[in-house]
Amino acid sequence: MSDLKERILKILQQPQLTGLATVTQDGKPWVRYVMTVATPDLTIRCATFVSARKVKQIQKNPEVHLTCGVTDPRNIAPYLQIQGRATLNTAKDARHAFWSDMLAPIFSGPDDPNYGVLEIKPYYIEYSSPGSHEPEVWTAK
Repeated sequence: MSDLKERILKILQQPQLTGLATVTQDGKPWVRYVMTVATPDLTIRCATFVSARKVKQIQKNPEVHLTCGVTDPRNIAPYLQIQGRATLNTAKDARHAFWSDMLAPIFSGPDDPNYGVLEIKPYYIEYSSPGSHEPEVWTAK
């Protein structure tokens, strides 16, 4: 694994508040906060209501953008700008694997029919660190 990918993964593997941008039905950007966490293959996941507006937008246009990495604005830290493609996964194994007690106030459990998992496969990531004016770029192969 490359050093850059390791540094990206170190940020993405921590559950965090992330800005997720989708494209609306009329072609406009729309950003909302989601809680994300990634797996070692850099797939980024977040829980969602299957009937959410973002799901409808992703079904029409799967291109998304995420911004994450700064968890405390008083501490300057590296952050990521991510382009990827998103899909909704409602398979039982995916819902159970992603389930955490943090979701209990929102969904009745991993089998709640309203619960789904957004899966984002990045293809372009900019890693920006304090003091650097040019981001380092990772691209999917």
